[in-house]
Amino acid sequence: MVRTFFGLLILVTVGWSGYWFVGSSAQQSGLETWLEERRAAGWVADYDDLAVQGYPSRFDTKITNLNLADPKSGWSWKTPVFQVLMLSYKPNHVIAVLPPEHVVATPNERITVNSDVIRSSIKFDAGTDLALNALTGEMSNVSLTSTKGWTSELKTAKLATRQTAGQENSHDIFFQADGVKPARIFTKLIDPDSQLPDVFDTMRVDVTAGFDAPWDRHAVEGKKPEITALTVKDVSATWGEMSFEATGDVTFDAAGTPTGKISVRAKNWKDMITLGVSAGAIPAEMQSTLEGGLGLLARLSGNPDTIDAPLSFKNGFISLGPIPIGRAPAIRFNP
Repeated sequence: MVRTFFGLLILVTVGWSGYWFVGSSAQQSGLETWLEERRAAGWVADYDDLAVQGYPSRFDTKITNLNLADPKSGWSWKTPVFQVLMLSYKPNHVIAVLPPEHVVATPNERITVNSDVIRSSIKFDAGTDLALNALTGEMSNVSLTSTKGWTSELKTAKLATRQTAGQENSHDIFFQADGVKPARIFTKLIDPDSQLPDVFDTMRVDVTAGFDAPWDRHAVEGKKPEITALTVKDVSATWGEMSFEATGDVTFDAAGTPTGKISVRAKNWKDMITLGVSAGAIPAEMQSTLEGGLGLLARLSGNPDTIDAPLSFKNGFISLGPIPIGRAPAIRFNP
């Protein structure tokens, strides 16, 4: 009996060891192949070392001095270390961990990201396309420093997304950030007299977004899915005495032009117009006209300091209540 037990134990150990070796080798070779494919496509995809460890229960991948750059978009990312952690019996569920410092570059600037924590739990659908099923990310004490001379900070933030039940290529997306300190170059532009606090109290986004294709590895490697519909369940922000809330539904055509209606509630809306004029987003000659028209809307809502009105998108233009604002911007992820 004892001999049979130990025989089975050895057999299970050998079998599991074989599984772990095959799985870890596949994990490593798969990532190496993907990086080689990026180089063949014209990317920069360099690294110093790529190794998979964690026997017997984990496939923990560590890449050092990773440098990824897409010449077509002009975006790049450099990090001294990047970790992808997973249980060996759940290979479609990974934990991605970023280091305390890494660098993101755009066509116009290079941004150094410092943080206490940036990590995500990511679940993929089974299959080689690695379609995103769900993601939960957390950040704390994050700062961004740009070569353009600006810095920005946030205390905490959470991002979550999951596939929408019963809807193809649709995701429920939630984001909340607390203690957001915008770049001084931004606040000086819209608030030159420093009347507002340095920090946003809170920012929240709760939406359902539909796309024309799944968010999978092909979306990273090439064309990004375009947004087709947006249900705004809660978009809100509080900054000093100003607050903003929005809910509604918008669809987008092939050119990214929005059609639909979003209900907006803005407290201390006159301050928002003043900031918009200071930032150059609103022509100064329109300020008195907007204040007159929006003042009427505010009085109709029962509170002269608060606007409750629909933001309408139709035929390529935007209006707030009965007041035309201008041409609606097209939302496109691909050039």
